[in-house]
Amino acid sequence: MNRLEKSERAVVVGVYTKSSEKRKAEETLLELEELVHSAGGKVVGRVLHRRPRFDPAYLVGKGKIVEIAAMAEELKADLVVFDEPLSPAQHRNIENIIKTKVLDRTQLILDIFAQRAMTREGKLQVELAQLTYLLPRLTGRGQQMSRLGGGIGTRGPGEKKLEYDRRRIGERIKKIKEEISNVRKRREVQRKHRKKDNIPTVALVGYTSAGKTTLFNLLTGEEKKISGALFTTLDPILRRVTLPSGFPFLLSDTVGFIRKLPVELVTAFRATLEEATEADVLLHVIDISSENYRDEVAAVEKTLADLGAIDKPIIKVYNKIDLLPKKEYFLEKNREDNYRVYISAKTGEGVEELLRKVESILLNGIEIKTIIVPFSQQYKLEGIIKKSIILSKEVTEEGLKIKVGVKKNETR
Repeated sequence: MNRLEKSERAVVVGVYTKSSEKRKAEETLLELEELVHSAGGKVVGRVLHRRPRFDPAYLVGKGKIVEIAAMAEELKADLVVFDEPLSPAQHRNIENIIKTKVLDRTQLILDIFAQRAMTREGKLQVELAQLTYLLPRLTGRGQQMSRLGGGIGTRGPGEKKLEYDRRRIGERIKKIKEEISNVRKRREVQRKHRKKDNIPTVALVGYTSAGKTTLFNLLTGEEKKISGALFTTLDPILRRVTLPSGFPFLLSDTVGFIRKLPVELVTAFRATLEEATEADVLLHVIDISSENYRDEVAAVEKTLADLGAIDKPIIKVYNKIDLLPKKEYFLEKNREDNYRVYISAKTGEGVEELLRKVESILLNGIEIKTIIVPFSQQYKLEGIIKKSIILSKEVTEEGLKIKVGVKKNETR
């Protein structure tokens, strides 16, 4: 991770237009502060401004920008981060007044993703999102960009902004899209191979920091890095998990969602997020200890709807009950609904019930049988494998003893 030796000092700015929107604006501004921290920065000032409508030239109005510029100078801030997306014109106008780096929420998230991407695929997706964002913002920004230097908002392809022109960026975007298309094709081949084995897939989705990685580690025995920082999981991985019945499934972890998730990221990471759209069951992990968990659930459901995955079987996994005063009350509710479960991925409480619910959904319409294939009839194996999931094999005196899961309408 490209952390700074010395944290950059940031002023964060939020804006809302109706009094009824103030609470949500405060929440998203707090989230923006967490994003700054995740990027390696330190928040030294915050502004939450109400105005009748967004100013098309300065977002919060020219007078307020002058005030923010004075605050940034007084606090020795290295950057000013706006919680709303800035148009190219707004960005240029604000930078003409605020004599330091100016970012919006989208740029900040892209910067964090540039730090987190580890695989070739992840880096390509981040670069595509950054260049797509940069392209309409090139005109007239040479002077401003030349003084950006390093740090937050300049990682990845941002460090090479000055050497790009529109044509070269366009060519690079085209090339990246071709490479990502090849990644999607490879993933599709991999999915087809998995489907041949008839092994179902289960995907973890949820708001960032909901505890997906902790649950993934618990179910798989992995030791993926756990962190309170946002977006610690960027590159997807799949691992085989075996249910108590012996029935297997593949579990995938996905990037955490967030309110105001930039459209550039949803588009660029579609190849990765297809793991969720192609899964047989989704586990929507929810931090029930969060005061804003209902809003976080809504943000995730909106993204799933955008991806076309909202109609899949979804189990809502309310995590972190160990942080609640009456966790026993929630554990008692676990048998009420097959698509809702309360757990603590940290302590393991409720996870057995979660697996029971996953098993109930995956085994719906599936019958587990034990078949003995005589040695003289081994030619039948290929047909059995095509129609079933092989749970176990054992050589006996009578022949090959196989435990299989097969659809009930195919058992005859």
